[in-house]
Amino acid sequence: MVNHTLSSYTAPIPTDKLGSRQAWLVFAAAVFLVTVPVFIEAPLVRSLPSLSLALTGVWIAISLFLMSRPATHFWGDLLLGFSWSWLAGSLYWGWLRWEPLLHLPVEAIALPFAIICIRRNWGLVGSFFYLGSLFGTVVTDIYFYLVDLIPYWRQLMQVEPTLAAPILQSALVQVYTPWGQLWALILASVLLTVGILPLIKKQLHFWAFSGAVLSTILVDILFWLAALAA
Repeated sequence: MVNHTLSSYTAPIPTDKLGSRQAWLVFAAAVFLVTVPVFIEAPLVRSLPSLSLALTGVWIAISLFLMSRPATHFWGDLLLGFSWSWLAGSLYWGWLRWEPLLHLPVEAIALPFAIICIRRNWGLVGSFFYLGSLFGTVVTDIYFYLVDLIPYWRQLMQVEPTLAAPILQSALVQVYTPWGQLWALILASVLLTVGILPLIKKQLHFWAFSGAVLSTILVDILFWLAALAA
């Protein structure tokens, strides 16, 4: 009985045999899970960080339930990977957002788990989604360091959102410099290349990875537009 229960979570799904429709659905879901929750989690974690953190358990519970059913296994798999990204976001933006140097270490909190899952050929869709999301975060943070936006990051974390407009405008000045535009072009090209190439593969986990990576560009554009509006 115990072995049967465990097998419902651990039995791999032959993702290479799934059709293109499922692949595009997973790709779209990956894009959704990177972009939309950013604008939900951000205000929630700032005002109610404990609630945001507690929601991680809800996502994990739902993901395990979905993974226990063959028809929804890969959706639960994807949601499990999203749970790790949500956990990292809740921890960092809830309590540690004042120090940019801690951003990547916290975002990588589930990296060992993802690597173990990949080595065991289990939870591939969620693990690759998490890796794609993490890769996009790394590239974005690299841009912040190269263009010297870290001081503005620290300032933004010290003020109320209503007072953020002057800081955002000063940060945009850095972005519009030739150096800032050059690195934006280079790193956007990296994201596009790394995001598009895996789409050649037939496995769903590669499409989840691509969706997470490519949606990083969309999120960055949305934040840039928000800064312009401010």
